[in-house]
Amino acid sequence: MDVPRKNAARNRMIRRLVITAVVLVTIPAIHLGLQRLKPAAIGVEFGTLWPDTVKRGEMLRQVRGLGTLVPEEILSIPANTEGRVDRRLLLPGAQVRPDTVLLELSSPELQTNTIDAEWQLKAAEANYTDLKVRLESDHLNQEAALATVFAQYQQAKLEADRDEALYKEGLAVEIKAKISRNIADNLMNRHNIDKRRLEKFSESIEAQLAAQRTRVEQLRALYQLKVSQVEALKVRAGTEGVLQEVTVQVGQKVAAGTPLAKVVQPWRLKAELKIPETQAKDVLIGQPVQVDTRNGIIAGKVSRIDPAAQGGTVTVDAVLLEALPKGARPDLNVEGTIELERLNNVLNVGRPVFGQEKSTVTLFKVDADKKGATRVPVKLGRSSVSTIEIVEGLKVGDMVILSDMSAYDNHERISFK
Repeated sequence: MDVPRKNAARNRMIRRLVITAVVLVTIPAIHLGLQRLKPAAIGVEFGTLWPDTVKRGEMLRQVRGLGTLVPEEILSIPANTEGRVDRRLLLPGAQVRPDTVLLELSSPELQTNTIDAEWQLKAAEANYTDLKVRLESDHLNQEAALATVFAQYQQAKLEADRDEALYKEGLAVEIKAKISRNIADNLMNRHNIDKRRLEKFSESIEAQLAAQRTRVEQLRALYQLKVSQVEALKVRAGTEGVLQEVTVQVGQKVAAGTPLAKVVQPWRLKAELKIPETQAKDVLIGQPVQVDTRNGIIAGKVSRIDPAAQGGTVTVDAVLLEALPKGARPDLNVEGTIELERLNNVLNVGRPVFGQEKSTVTLFKVDADKKGATRVPVKLGRSSVSTIEIVEGLKVGDMVILSDMSAYDNHERISFK
C-alpha cells in the first residue's frame, strides 16, 4: 500500500515559486541582452566600392567646367547704305581676305544721286574757275588804273618842280607854281588811296576764292562719299579670316546699318567656360587654366569673369596661351580646369560623392583587417575637383569609402565579401 509522504505539497509549492521567480528574472534579462546586441553587419562586395587612403601633403585646388571655343573678336559687317541683295558669292566656312567680296547689292537711287553729285561738283569747279578769271581781270584793271594815276602824279610832280624853279628865277608867277604843286599832291593822295584799294581788293579776291573753294571741296567730299557708297555695294570682308555667317538672302532689301555677315579669325579663339556658381567664388582673373579640346590640352589663363550667374553657372573666359591643335574651331566643346591655389601640408583624401566643402559627413572607415568598415563622422574643409581637405575625424593612413553609400544609411557597419 502507498505510504503518504510528509511535506510533499509544501515542497511542490516552493519549487513552483522558485521556477516562477527564475522565469520572471531571466526573461527581462534576456530581452535586455537582446536589445544590447549589435545587428549583424550587412555584406557588401568590396570590388564595387571606391576606397581611398587619407594622406598628408600638397593639395591642388581646382574647379572644372564645360564650355566652348569662341572667337576673341567677331567682325560684324553692316550695310553702309540702303540697297537690295543681288548676289551671295561665298558660303559660311570660306577663307576670306580683306578685299574678298562677300555680297553684291544694288541701289538705283544711290547711283542717280552719285551722278547728280558729280555734275554739281563739275559745275562748282567751273564757277570757281570763272570767278577766279573775273577777279584776276578786275585786279589787272585796278593795277592799270593805279599805274595811270602814278604816271599822272609823276608828270604833275615834274611840272610843279618846274614852275617852282621858274618862280624862284622870277620867270613865272607864284600862283601857277602853287597850282602845279596842288595838282601833284592831289594825284599823290589819289595814288595812295588807289594803292590801298588794290590791297583790299586782293584780300577780297582771296576771300571770294576761298569761299568758292570751300563749296567745291564740300561737293567733292559729297561726291566721294557717294562713290564710296556705290563701291560699298560690293560688300567686302575687311579682314583675313573665315566667313562664319551670312545673315541676309538674295532679293532682300536692307537698310543702312543692317548686319550682313560675320567674319571670325579661327586662330584667335578663347575658351568660354561654365563654372558652377557655388565653385566660382574663388575664381580670379589671371589664374592658370588647362583647356582640354579632346585633341590636346592647351594652357591658358582667366581673362574675364561674368558678374552675373545664369542657370546656376558663371561664365568664365580663358585666353589661350598656346597654339591651337588641329581641328580646333569655333563652337568646339571643351573642358576647362582652373587652378585656384596650392595648399601645402594638408590632410586630404579623394572627394566623396556627397561631400561638400566645409561640411560634416559620415563616411565608412575601413577596419585595419579590411574585413569591414564602420561609419565615422568626418569634418571636411576646402575642396578641389577630385580631392577634399580633412579637418577632423580621420588621420593619415585611414582608408575610407568614397562611393555612394546612401543605401546603407541605416547601418553603422558593413562587412566585405
